[in-house]
Amino acid sequence: MPHALLNGLSRRSLLKSMGAAAGLAGAGSLISITPSRAADTFKVSMQLGWLASNGNLGEICANKLGYFADEGLEFEIIPGGPNIDGVASVASGRANLGQVSSSPSLMLARAAGIPVKCIAAGYQQHPYTYFSLKKTPITKPEDMIGKKIGTQATGRILFRALLAKNGIPEDKVELVIIGSDMNPLMTGQVDAITGWKTNVKALEILGDQRVDMTLWDAGIKLYANPFYVTDSTLADHGDKVDAMIRAISRGWGFARENPDKAVDYLVEAYPNFDKAAEMEAVPLVLDYSFNAATKENGWGTMTKENWQDQIDIYSELDQFQGKAPTVDEVMTLSVLEATADTRPKLG
Repeated sequence: MPHALLNGLSRRSLLKSMGAAAGLAGAGSLISITPSRAADTFKVSMQLGWLASNGNLGEICANKLGYFADEGLEFEIIPGGPNIDGVASVASGRANLGQVSSSPSLMLARAAGIPVKCIAAGYQQHPYTYFSLKKTPITKPEDMIGKKIGTQATGRILFRALLAKNGIPEDKVELVIIGSDMNPLMTGQVDAITGWKTNVKALEILGDQRVDMTLWDAGIKLYANPFYVTDSTLADHGDKVDAMIRAISRGWGFARENPDKAVDYLVEAYPNFDKAAEMEAVPLVLDYSFNAATKENGWGTMTKENWQDQIDIYSELDQFQGKAPTVDEVMTLSVLEATADTRPKLG
């Protein structure tokens, strides 16, 4: 599971990505999508912001069960990593569907002039959490005052957003930049530390002393694992984008109803995964993927209001390169509306 919440996207790297995308587009259209070898199939390359994980459970099930094939699609997952800019890969046409760990990456990309747009939300709430111990519990933002909070460098803006949202001056809380493990919390170097609740293996060390405060409950309501495409892909291949989301949503519906089998497919696709750990994590993954909103509106649902709130807080903290993007530049409900009758309504 990714720890770099913003997928490594700083304003500088976004501008570099935009330049790279523009350079690759110089000979023609920004997006180039090539049908696969079979004349009646369409190749879908899904670029991840990080490595594949249990957050891709639905896509893996959809591929295994032939849901992409049912739509006339051929599917592959392209892993990301610390030295791979997934947004640039999609923007340049190397991939035609993308997924990043967190919604702010897409807002920042759009503000930097990269024409990508969210089409569905993989997780309805973000698993990003501040973990503390029972001896010094942090259960609400006000408990952070006078404490040391450890986070990765990419989590600095989220920490600032949390404080701003809750009216806490930044000089009242000490921020410590750390790595991705939990040791600084266990050794007392910090009073709380950040991570994803779905990363159960890393959290084992905290045992029964663990106390959770999610970023969502603290007022910063980000989406996790959002799916996105470019404006050109949406305009030129909208029917294929609809087909992608139909297939993926069916895969997630299967995983929701058959979690044991879904984990079998996950471990079959990625044999290095630990089945026992994945079985422990999958209930959390499914809880983030399905809730009351998906029961009413179907898997992948999202709202303009939530996106606008995210844009507003990032604009308040002066995080955008130039003018803040509009909500219609960052996301669209058109694909969800086109697939409303087929996306599973489970919660």
